[in-house]
Amino acid sequence: MTRKQKRLSVIAGALAFIGAATGLTFYALGQKTSYFYMPADLAAAGVAPGERIRLGGLVEKGSILRGQGLAVSFAVTDTQEAVKVRYEGILPDLFREEQGVVTEGSFAPDGTFVADSVLAKHDETYMPKEVADGLKARGVWQED
Repeated sequence: MTRKQKRLSVIAGALAFIGAATGLTFYALGQKTSYFYMPADLAAAGVAPGERIRLGGLVEKGSILRGQGLAVSFAVTDTQEAVKVRYEGILPDLFREEQGVVTEGSFAPDGTFVADSVLAKHDETYMPKEVADGLKARGVWQED
């Protein structure tokens, strides 16, 4: 093997290694992706039960029901559609009706969204960007 052939084989091996590492990285990132949906977007999205997503909107007025222990159910709305959500855990301090919220979880076979985390806005001037953009697009929410 000549010097030129050795050099080309080392370069080809390095490129193959970098390509494999890049492919594995993108595959791993794709497995952790959690897409964001508003309640009105769910019908067109065709989300399957058990598929992990992020659901955002406003907590519907009068929908918060506390159960045994840490169990709570509420509805997330974008004023067009509403989705019932079940959550078992400690809610954020600023969680309340008609406030912006993003929940992460999946749909149960009965159509209820089972959340494993709930995120609420952290002060009076902030709303999650995706929620604000979705509500602005529907003409529901406006900045002060």
